[in-house]
Amino acid sequence: MELGWLLWGAAVLLLLHVLMELSPAVNFVLRIGFYYLLFVVCSVLTAPVCLLVNGGRTVKNMKIIKTVVKTFKYFFGLRFEVKGLENFEVEGPAIIVSNHQSILDMMGLMEVLPDDCVQVGKKELMYAGTVGLIIYLGGVIFINRKSTTSAKMVMAEVAKTMANDNVKVWVYPEGTRNCTGDLLPFKKGAFHLAVQAQVPVIPVVYSSFTTFYNPKKNLFTSGKIKVEVLPPIETKGLTSDDVSDLTDRCFHTMRETLFRLSGRPS
Repeated sequence: MELGWLLWGAAVLLLLHVLMELSPAVNFVLRIGFYYLLFVVCSVLTAPVCLLVNGGRTVKNMKIIKTVVKTFKYFFGLRFEVKGLENFEVEGPAIIVSNHQSILDMMGLMEVLPDDCVQVGKKELMYAGTVGLIIYLGGVIFINRKSTTSAKMVMAEVAKTMANDNVKVWVYPEGTRNCTGDLLPFKKGAFHLAVQAQVPVIPVVYSSFTTFYNPKKNLFTSGKIKVEVLPPIETKGLTSDDVSDLTDRCFHTMRETLFRLSGRPS
């Protein structure tokens, strides 16, 4: 009986392997499905650890979550080449901004996430089952992107948290995923926050995923991701009148870096 189950299991795995080799669509669906399954299983196992070690919702749980998620790259054949981590070593709070490409960004985030850093994420993530729970336990600050008033109130609370708890805040200024190999225009909320709190902005740029990940083409293979943490941009002495210039400066610097890391002409 046991031998029969083993033979059936081997046959199913062999069939899946053949289908993945023959059909990009099947390969894409199976790899994405496994990615989601991995997150669900690991969140179920990690949530109790976070509760036992740190007692509840706190940014300290991100160390535990980071340790777990950093193993995911081995399942998908992804390699990270990171430069500039020393630029995170600023004294006190800071705003970290990075490009936002796909659901795979969580792996890239955890690859370089500094200690005592909270993320700003969309409110919908709270309702993602056990994954939403683990994100909540990690101290992620949720924002309602559909309500400008609500978003402003949340960002004001973020400023207080940043100052009181001496933490860094990670924001995706594009506001949504963008897997085009370019940047969407930046929203100004993160830069208003940086100027209001008089803290530096630290840009982080990930090379384009388009050579190995593209949902429109059912593409999901192994690949290399280059990550560069750029030098902090100081905001001391800046006022709200300087926010537009600060946003533009950061956008153009990150865009040039994105093209360079991706091997594209600027």
